[in-house]
Amino acid sequence: MTTALNAVEINLSAAIAAVANNDPLILTTSSSGQPERDELPFGPFNPLEHRTFETGLREWVAEQTPLQLGYVEQLYTFGDRGRHKTVEDRGLHVVSVGYLALTRISENSGEQLRKSGARWRNWYSFLPWEDWRGGKPAMIDEEIRPALQEWAEANALPSRLSRFRMAFGDENIAWDEERVLERYELLYEAGLIEEAIRDGRADRTPARCLPGLAMSFDHRRILATAISRLRAKLKYRPVVFELMPPAFTLTALQETVEAISGRHLHKQNFRRLVETTELVEPTGAEQIQARGRPAALYQFRHNVLEERSVAGLRVGNRS
Repeated sequence: MTTALNAVEINLSAAIAAVANNDPLILTTSSSGQPERDELPFGPFNPLEHRTFETGLREWVAEQTPLQLGYVEQLYTFGDRGRHKTVEDRGLHVVSVGYLALTRISENSGEQLRKSGARWRNWYSFLPWEDWRGGKPAMIDEEIRPALQEWAEANALPSRLSRFRMAFGDENIAWDEERVLERYELLYEAGLIEEAIRDGRADRTPARCLPGLAMSFDHRRILATAISRLRAKLKYRPVVFELMPPAFTLTALQETVEAISGRHLHKQNFRRLVETTELVEPTGAEQIQARGRPAALYQFRHNVLEERSVAGLRVGNRS
């Protein structure tokens, strides 16, 4: 006999990323219950209409937005009880299949997105400790470290400080930009973000939550997973070109990689890396600059489009 306790609904959640004006963007919609609260686009999987999960994702994104998705990859299945918080966690259990999708922002898509109730948000507004392009964020030493130290000492669990050092980089451990989800999970467990308090999952109530916009359900966790995956993908797949226009300068390419990775890159080292990997070729055209000489325009090398297994951009140490 089927009851409400074992009923399951499958949703498809999309972390749709783009880059504009040197900022990494994520597409969000407003929560129906809390219009001021952002959430990722999501919709139900209908096995009678959708042949596959990805087919369903692409179909409802096309119905709801003017976006044409490029690269799409399944991230993870999020099915923990309590993700969609209800009284006593009873009722319909929602399982979300999370996806990372990449797209380009067209000139005429803004008004259409507004009509659909969607908007682009800088993803660092949700996870501000992830943006190291201007150096180490002050909040790590001023807010995160003391709060996690207090949390560890309150429970006599020094292993929690080891987790902080591994996740955030400390002493002789370098910052690893790919540990986005690990950092989010640690802050959630420590009760330092709004979702943990809202979900009743924190083992204490902190004096205040860290800066960073909360999202509906566990969508900030899905976003952290997507950023982790994309940062890792940059190093072994040429997915960055899914976010670039057909022709671009090397400076624009570097700024896009920096926006995604959250790291400042040494200009000459980056250009040597691009030349070594042979991912781009000159178009023969130039872009007029406001100051200085015109900049050469490049394009993603055509035969690489047919060689998806080609290496990506293995960025080196932050500088």
